[in-house]
Amino acid sequence: MRQRLHEFLLRVKFLFHRRRSDREMAQELEFHQAMLREKLLRQGVTHAQAAAQARQTFGNAARWHERLRELWQLRVLENLMRDISFSFRLLKKSPVFTAIALLTLALGVGANTAVFSLINGLLLRPLPVPHAEQLAVLRMEEGGPDPSYSFITPFFRSLERRHDIFANVFAYNPDTLQVKGQSSNESVDGMLVSGEFFQALQTPPLLGRYLLPEDDQPGGSPQGLAVVISESFWQRWFNRAPDVVGRKLIIANTPFTVVGVMPISFIGADPTQRPQIFAPLSADPIIDAPRNHIDAGVHAWWIRVIARLQPGMNLAQANAALMTVSNPILHEATSDPEFIRGEEKGHFHFAAESGSGGFTYARILFRKPLVAMFTMCCGILLLACLNLTSLLMARGAARERELATRLAMGATRQRLIHQLLVESLLIAIMGTALGLAAAPLVSHSLGAMLMSSGVEHGMHLDTSLDLRVFLFAAIMAITAAILIGLVPALRATSGDLNQHIKEGQQTGRREESRSLLPRVLMTLEVALALVLVAGAGLLATSLVKLYKSGAGFDSKGLVNIAFSMDKQQLEGDPLMQLYHQIDDELNRQPGVKDASFEFIVPLSHRGWNGNYAAPGQKPSLIMLNSVAPKYFETMRIPLYMGRDFRWSDTKASGLKIILNQSAAKLFFPDRNAVGQQVIYTHDKTSFEVIAVVGDTKYRDMRTPSPPQGFVPIQQDEQPKPSLHAVVRIDGPIAPLAAAARSIATRLAPAIPAPTVTTVDEVMDNSLGAERMMAVLAVFFAACALLVTAIGLYGTLAYTTARRTSEIGIRMALGARRAGVVALVFRENAVVAALGSAAGLGAAILASRALASFLYETSPRDPWILIGSVAALAIIASAASLLPAIRAARIEPITAIRCE
Repeated sequence: MRQRLHEFLLRVKFLFHRRRSDREMAQELEFHQAMLREKLLRQGVTHAQAAAQARQTFGNAARWHERLRELWQLRVLENLMRDISFSFRLLKKSPVFTAIALLTLALGVGANTAVFSLINGLLLRPLPVPHAEQLAVLRMEEGGPDPSYSFITPFFRSLERRHDIFANVFAYNPDTLQVKGQSSNESVDGMLVSGEFFQALQTPPLLGRYLLPEDDQPGGSPQGLAVVISESFWQRWFNRAPDVVGRKLIIANTPFTVVGVMPISFIGADPTQRPQIFAPLSADPIIDAPRNHIDAGVHAWWIRVIARLQPGMNLAQANAALMTVSNPILHEATSDPEFIRGEEKGHFHFAAESGSGGFTYARILFRKPLVAMFTMCCGILLLACLNLTSLLMARGAARERELATRLAMGATRQRLIHQLLVESLLIAIMGTALGLAAAPLVSHSLGAMLMSSGVEHGMHLDTSLDLRVFLFAAIMAITAAILIGLVPALRATSGDLNQHIKEGQQTGRREESRSLLPRVLMTLEVALALVLVAGAGLLATSLVKLYKSGAGFDSKGLVNIAFSMDKQQLEGDPLMQLYHQIDDELNRQPGVKDASFEFIVPLSHRGWNGNYAAPGQKPSLIMLNSVAPKYFETMRIPLYMGRDFRWSDTKASGLKIILNQSAAKLFFPDRNAVGQQVIYTHDKTSFEVIAVVGDTKYRDMRTPSPPQGFVPIQQDEQPKPSLHAVVRIDGPIAPLAAAARSIATRLAPAIPAPTVTTVDEVMDNSLGAERMMAVLAVFFAACALLVTAIGLYGTLAYTTARRTSEIGIRMALGARRAGVVALVFRENAVVAALGSAAGLGAAILASRALASFLYETSPRDPWILIGSVAALAIIASAASLLPAIRAARIEPITAIRCE
């Protein structure tokens, strides 16, 4: 064994020091020749005779070198290096073919890698914490079609105490914290976490300590309220001061002590969040004031819960244990019999699932769109492989004489197949490298588009390349090399050797018998391209219809300005007076046409609802919003009857409500709604209907306009509502943004700088997933058409070149140029027709999978299918025209002499 290892190492040494080894062999051979000459000279032989005898004894020096190289070389590696070098030279000789092959593969691999990076970052990548596989996400089954991942505080606190099931149980909630800066409050991404959060995630702090259970108590530990900050916040806020532990942060006008700094690699339990500050969960009444989720009990579903399994316990055992404790915990949480009966009716129980990747709602929202996009990406890669297989087969047919000559000179078929596969592998590796180089930029852009439509603020998706992505790319490269190289290699080296050498460029019956497979591959390529084009047409049409469906208001020139008022001192009527002042200031700005305020921003995926009823009717759930005067005029929502709100519509003047058309028909189907009363069933208060307005979309563009009621901001139940100014402008947004910051600094210096966004951006963000799918699908369709055109053109060009003699003879015998064009054109026409027919059936079947993503678009829309076939027909015609025209320009004499 030791001898074999020593021999292997010597062979490796020979591989990397070949020149030195050649010199040493030459010196050793010369030494032995010199020794033989000296021996002969001592025996009385002349110098000439000794030299001749030495040459006769040792033979040709080059032959000795060859034999010694054969003894010491690693044959497999040497052959591989020769094949790589030879393949490089061949590809270099065909720059157009090489460029087309690399770009085709780069498109397929780059698209797949980019989308896989999204899937990896959102669905596959584990949290960067020790033993992430031991984490379990807890959920509640309540009888509905989907489980609930939002917990109430009583449920969590009961689970937190049950260490017989889990080693640790922790809860968290992403939040925006208002931190006192040098001049005013600043909004900082944060997270409220329970006492066992850091213990369960097992990541040591960079400085100080992390939060403990004693910190998660009302009022904090005996030392006071504590927070832990991230390394990036330490850098930005404290300039990495070594004495940061013990310093104070003023959060929500309350001092908190920094007790630790977490390393930059620690992101918490939500892979889409990057919290800068971790505060105790029990501090929610301070941080989210005036809201109080903890005291709200069973009415506040606001936290996510994750646990770390006990050593040796698996998910099945944890779920069995959770089933036994679910009912006792339900009764511990509340004494409200109606709540308990409602949960028991749905067979309420807790359950656990794998939590190695933490939990984010984005995972639930975007799993299906990402899987659909990845399927389309695989189609693009398969299309690229089919295209390259066809091109390599045509190229191999052109090299048949060369390969036959090499076989005749002693090369084995296995050796030639190996060399051709190395050429395919080289193309696959270089194409994959190009795709990998472009993938990060594409995946980052797609991730930003996807996260912009998320349900939570400040969502971030890490799409960086990691080992899993590189392994995926390596598998794609190997698979592509086999797919594009094996069949052409087998086909190019098959058949009768003598026939190959004699035929050269001529075609005959043998060529006709061998032309079926390339046509089949190109037919499959056309069919697959049609499926992708039809899918893109459906998704693009659906997106256009979503935009055209309208939101019920005019978004052009409309701007939202968010004011965070919940941490300043004013509330009630004084706060309303402040909003009135801001409204007056905004209306005086240059370029401002109208201005008002709203609590819920339409299409922001957020909502507020309540049960209302007309006298004598059953309660109905309607969506709500609180708005300021001139809101409907600013939004360009039609006011059908009644009057708008006034600043004098305070609680003292009587409760008022404005209904949209859907709500008015719901409550008063057979009479005028204006002047009628509707009752809020929660506290039996009565509201006078003062107007009916047009319907508008509420949470998103997909959902039809719901029954909706509007109340004046002066009558909002919240003491400190943070409202959004909605402003219609005529001109650029930058001056308004600067004016809004100036107004806030002057009138409300304690609040953070207001954030300014256009309503068009809100609308685009609400359709982030749909936009991503449509943009990618259209891009894939364009790639599919381009790749198909390249394949049809390349295959026909190679075939036509090999038929030069035949075409020359036809023209010499009287064939017209138009007939030659038709003859060549007909080959691709048949392929395109058969591919379109097969693709049409496949597209109809495949479109069913897209039905859930479509909006008012039939998966079998005939116009989209006809348009897809027409697009492919145009592409096929364009790809076939140039080779056909070239064939028609062949001179008969030149063609006959070409052999």
